[in-house]
Amino acid sequence: MKCPLECCRALGLKTWLVVTAVGLGSIGWALADGWESGIQWPTPKLVTPGDAPGAPPADAVVLFDGTNLDAWDGGDQWIVENVYAISHGTGINTKESFGSCQLHLEFATPEKIEGSGQGRGNSGAYLMGKYEVQILDSYENETYVDGQCASIYKTMPPLVNACRKPGAWQTYDIVFDAPVFEGDKVVKPAYVTVFQNGILVQNHTELLGGTYWDEPPHYDAHAERLPLHLQFHGNPVRFRNIWIREIPPMVGKK
Repeated sequence: MKCPLECCRALGLKTWLVVTAVGLGSIGWALADGWESGIQWPTPKLVTPGDAPGAPPADAVVLFDGTNLDAWDGGDQWIVENVYAISHGTGINTKESFGSCQLHLEFATPEKIEGSGQGRGNSGAYLMGKYEVQILDSYENETYVDGQCASIYKTMPPLVNACRKPGAWQTYDIVFDAPVFEGDKVVKPAYVTVFQNGILVQNHTELLGGTYWDEPPHYDAHAERLPLHLQFHGNPVRFRNIWIREIPPMVGKK
């Protein structure tokens, strides 16, 4: 009969020997949960969370903290007051470029209802300047469903309509996996997950390419990192507490 230890080692399992007192000379064996992947993982970096829900963690790049829009090209065109920014005149782009990321932003569509459909509280967050998560006043406001708030514009409607009333502050928490290209060919599409006001509205949605209002989505090869764009669509949408975290790959060694 083989020694239990030898059997376990042959299976790649961790073992330990437990000597029991259930009679003279009796020996009991116990196995730990011992499967090992054979991959050496780096120790995850310590990141201190924000002091309050929605506050930026320690490794976040703060894009707007309520004081100024210095992190943005075109930010001088927007109005900053009362710790929020009001979209005005033009869209704005981050001076820094990003790839795969976690994005947090808070927005409020105008309290006074003017217009309807796409003309009501319209803006958008364009990841890498190309892939739009729609911002719209979709509270009791009908429009095409793949253009309503939290849609991937003209690609995928949200799972649910999670909009608050006009004028109320709302949150987006977005996880974006950037596409990968080899030359002009896309070898891995982009994916996006979106929580609106804490509710899952896009669940690892595959993007079919850049989002456009006048043509089908399609990919054009681009750099690994590009600026984030916030759209001005003629409506004074307010923004506050915008921060972003890059998502580095976790790579282990076999």
